[in-house]
This record gives sequence, structure tokens and C-alpha cells, in this order.
Amino acid sequence: MSPQTGDRIVVKKIAVFAYHGLYEEEARLGQRFNISLECWLDLAPAGQGDDLAKGVSYADLVSMVQEIAVGERFQIIEALGERIAATILAQQPLIEAVAVTVEKPGAAIAALFETIEVTIHRRRAR
Repeated sequence: MSPQTGDRIVVKKIAVFAYHGLYEEEARLGQRFNISLECWLDLAPAGQGDDLAKGVSYADLVSMVQEIAVGERFQIIEALGERIAATILAQQPLIEAVAVTVEKPGAAIAALFETIEVTIHRRRAR
């Protein structure tokens, strides 16, 4: 199963207040981050059986993101995305591939912009 094809679970813009960034002010003051997930997996068993035990809990995915984003500190959002992707693949064996998008709307850049974001695509090793 590859990103762009197959069944997927999408969770958009989980908002967290955290302390990621290169600058001392970011570590001291913190800021808002938005994290979105796309998880590719076969949803047929869960859907056909109307059985969450054959799928993935959205609440568990959100909890993982919140725990990592708030409980750990990263200098760059690429590292935050990597950690979330690795954790999802390690803890959710039904998920074959994941895309994690981390938005940093308050990035310390002297320009007017809506947001800065990175997307990390990772797939389970076969």
C-alpha cells in the first residue's frame, strides 16, 4: 500500500502548545503547532465487521501525537515529525504507511506568512 492509494485514516490539525525551536525564546515561551496524520492501512476488516478491534483507534493516534509533541522537545519540526511517524509505525502494526505534517504558524521568520509546514512520509520496513 502506498501513500496516495488505498484506505486511509486522516486526522487534521491536532493543535498543541509546545516548546520546539532553535531559539531560546521558543523554548521559554512556547507556541502553537498543528499536526496532521494520514495513515494507510486496510480498513476492510474493520469496516466489514463494524469492529474497532480490527482497525486503529483515532483516539490512540491523537493521544500519541499529543504525548510526543507536548512531552518532548525538538529543535526542528522535521525531528518532531520523524518521532511521531516512527512511534505510529512501532505501536500500530496495522498501519503500513504514514504521513505526518507539522505546521508551525508562528515560526520566527521576519516575513508575513500563514504557516510553515513539513510533511514526513514513512512506510513500514518489509
